[in-house]
Amino acid sequence: MASSTRIGVEAATGQPQIAATRSFTDELTEAIGRGVKHLLSLQASKGYWLGELEADTTLESDYIFYLHIVDKADPQRVSKLANYIRQRQLPDGGWNIYFSGPSELNATVKAYFALKLAGDRPDQAHMVRARARVLQLGGLEATNSYTRFYLALVGAVVWEMVPAIPPELMLLPSWFAINIYEMSSWTRGIVIPLAILYAHKPEWKLREPVCVDELFRDSRVRAACAWGDHFFSWRNFFLALDRALKLYERVPWKPLRQRALRQAQRWLLEHLERSDGLGAIYPAMMNAVFALVALGYSPDDPLTAREIDQLARYEIEDGETLRLQPCISPVWDTAIAMVALEEAGLAADHPALIRAAEWLLENQVLGSGDWQVKNRKARPGGWVFEFRNDFYPDVDDTAFVLMALQRVDYPDRRRLTAAARCGVDWLLSMQNRDGGWGAFDHNNDRRLLTEIPFADHNAMIDPSSADVTARVLECLGRNGWSATHPVLKRGVAYLTREQCPDGSWYGRWGVNYVYGTSGVLRALETIALSARDYCQRAVAWLRAVQNDDGGFGESIASYYDPKLKGRGASTPSQTAWGLIGLLAAADRDDPAVTQAVRHLLEQQNPDGSWDEQQFTGTGFPGVFYLKYHLYRNYFPLYALSRYRNLLQETKEFHAFEIRPEKEHLRGATRGNG
Repeated sequence: MASSTRIGVEAATGQPQIAATRSFTDELTEAIGRGVKHLLSLQASKGYWLGELEADTTLESDYIFYLHIVDKADPQRVSKLANYIRQRQLPDGGWNIYFSGPSELNATVKAYFALKLAGDRPDQAHMVRARARVLQLGGLEATNSYTRFYLALVGAVVWEMVPAIPPELMLLPSWFAINIYEMSSWTRGIVIPLAILYAHKPEWKLREPVCVDELFRDSRVRAACAWGDHFFSWRNFFLALDRALKLYERVPWKPLRQRALRQAQRWLLEHLERSDGLGAIYPAMMNAVFALVALGYSPDDPLTAREIDQLARYEIEDGETLRLQPCISPVWDTAIAMVALEEAGLAADHPALIRAAEWLLENQVLGSGDWQVKNRKARPGGWVFEFRNDFYPDVDDTAFVLMALQRVDYPDRRRLTAAARCGVDWLLSMQNRDGGWGAFDHNNDRRLLTEIPFADHNAMIDPSSADVTARVLECLGRNGWSATHPVLKRGVAYLTREQCPDGSWYGRWGVNYVYGTSGVLRALETIALSARDYCQRAVAWLRAVQNDDGGFGESIASYYDPKLKGRGASTPSQTAWGLIGLLAAADRDDPAVTQAVRHLLEQQNPDGSWDEQQFTGTGFPGVFYLKYHLYRNYFPLYALSRYRNLLQETKEFHAFEIRPEKEHLRGATRGNG
């Protein structure tokens, strides 16, 4: 983008500064205007925003397998899925789990198996390279439990290689250290259908059997997991328990099995109601269909067919390829888009904001959910991530929605205020005993569960995280709560404990330390704490990792190697996060600020959008990552608008305020343990 802005040199620092000339003001204003116009053009007629949610090829690989199981493997459909998988094979023969990442074993095994199902021959060049890469990465015996589970369903590996997931888990009481409600919500949705499958061990027959023995380094391997180095450890305890459960599986008399299966089936059927598929997320939806088939429901049964149709909604056909989204994010996208547009100066009564607010108010969850098992006294009032997933409202979405509704001049003030008060009450009730907030559950932090053999998806629990906690504090701060309130004091104490020695914060749901640090600084700004020493250390860290081009970027590899924290090619979304963090706690004339602004201005496209190839969203750290296709547009728009508003010293307009009254203080202490 051509620039007419004068670049001067600050005498005291020797750093380049953007001169506050009219030409720069015009350029900034025009960029914000283009961003607003582009974002408004993406709004659906019903009022929401919805960008594509992209993941790795394990989804397309699993989907080919799934279509064969439910007898829906239309050749053209399978061919397009296979085309998509082939296009993403890396030069070394493998497949990765994020853009520009290295080959990953499970993704490569799944792709190889899916392509064999699609008709590719093992002697074709791309398959030979894939097999060689699998063996280099450790072979089939080194794959995770879910990869082996799916292969066992069709007899491609023996069940001894699969960790035991007995349905008797359903019978363990809530006070017991291990029970389904000590697992994270997404693990529950994955594991309960798998427990049904484990009990039945169907070994479905494919039309043409597919063998993957050539992927073993040592075909004699039969163990589900290797023993840990320390004899006395939770890992080895659970591995011993796994061996005992496998012996139990061989016993013909299982007195509790049928009762457990009935309870698992009842749970499954209940949770298929009031949702667009189980948990409204892959792979829980796919596992639910498999479980229904194992229970005797045919693929054409109305119940099974409905679930098959729900998953099919996640398909995106593009010419000769077909890809699958792991989920859809209308509430999340809508809330952030609204906040960006509001910061950009869109009128509070603009029709786009009114329509969006109406849609959000209609989608507030006022029914029961799994979160109530550990938070019994609180009333519902949150929002979900998807269109409908009533059992699983989440804290992050709810906080962002409340911030989005805050500045809308909605005609029915009474309705808006009642919904906001209900949402704030729900947020308060979800504060954990450590002062932080998790995503979906309350006090879901029993770490010993992470040693269970089938916990290798790295998301067995849902403990407090810095980014979600920051979102709640920002929400409360923007509604008039001060840092002296007991709820906020506990939240801030949690954040200060979680800060890394270098000043950064870890990003659980976004990549990674740039995301976490930005969110925390923005939250602390809203409660007037951004001048504290720990915030200034965070600002110093952001300055230290800023790229020479003025942008910010961070590779997903930072989840594996802390030395890569904050390091990577600049991206629009991460540059926006870095800039938001700097604006919260640094001087607006700081060279790091002006350089980040310049980078975003230079990278904007003529239509007001930005381009981004990297994945900057996180599902399960180390296992599953996401690319939110709207991140590259609404976060830069927000950051530039925030910068302009600070230059103009614009005061924020508060459409409503939910201040801490006595009833809220009581609600904040209920059930926090």
